[in-house]
Amino acid sequence: MGIFSIFSKEKKEKLNEGLEKTKSSLFSKISKALVGKTTVDDDFLDELEEILVTSDVGIHTTLKIIERLQQRVAIDKYIGHSELNALLKQEIEQLLNEHQNNHLATFENLQGKKPYVMMVVGVNGVGKTTTIGKLANQFKQAGKSVVLGAGDTFRAAAVAQLKIWGERNGVHVVEHGMNTDPAAVSYDAVKYANEHNADVVIIDTAGRLHNRVDLMNELSKIKRVMSKVIPDAPHEVLLVLDASTGQNAFEQAKQFTAATEVNALALTKLDGTAKGGVVIGIADQFKVPVKYIGVGEGIDDLQLFDRKEFVDSLFN
Repeated sequence: MGIFSIFSKEKKEKLNEGLEKTKSSLFSKISKALVGKTTVDDDFLDELEEILVTSDVGIHTTLKIIERLQQRVAIDKYIGHSELNALLKQEIEQLLNEHQNNHLATFENLQGKKPYVMMVVGVNGVGKTTTIGKLANQFKQAGKSVVLGAGDTFRAAAVAQLKIWGERNGVHVVEHGMNTDPAAVSYDAVKYANEHNADVVIIDTAGRLHNRVDLMNELSKIKRVMSKVIPDAPHEVLLVLDASTGQNAFEQAKQFTAATEVNALALTKLDGTAKGGVVIGIADQFKVPVKYIGVGEGIDDLQLFDRKEFVDSLFN
């Protein structure tokens, strides 16, 4: 069994620490709402709805949780605080399980794809290039050979940053410098990975604004040129979102999923926010699985998202 097959004690502790602000905010409010109550009544449900919405679970997902909770309470005959927590935990875990994707690679299992091609998208400031560096590190730890493609050619700092990550991780970086064609960089990176029998190639893209139509259209061009080398590339389009931005993350997810075939999400900076509920809402609303979460600044603090461990940590 490989090093990423077990959710280790260290990773669990880091997850608990990373979600501390969300847990403190969410469950202290729920506890206060329950004071003096012996049953789930309309007043409590109204309070719970407000609590979930203000924790950035999102109105659509909140209403779904409330409806399911009402149905469960009618069946299970709610008695007290611990029972309510158990019901909430079960319903949230079920929501996350509904959007699971078992065909995406893990750090060890690349689903029979070689090279496994990842295209990483998102706006500036969400931690996109840093996420790529951390991904490269963990694939390397799992014994995989990695190639990076510096496709964010609109910012000189982005190319330089990716090269630093490449040197730190001991992986090859394909780059053409600033103000060059991102599609050409992506094509060459996939071609290099294919010719050198690499296991994984990760393509950075410009930190485009989701309302810039020309830049969003360029994502389609990048995908087309990569498919000339590997017909089904990219195998994964990973959208990186900053969890601390709350509703802005929802809007970015809406625009990016409309513009390109996003099939995985990474939620960064969970350790710095009380808005961890955004993980639940985005996974549910956009029917795209959350694959990675960032729970700290360290190179190993990007974790494969384990739905059960996430919910267990929230309710611990």
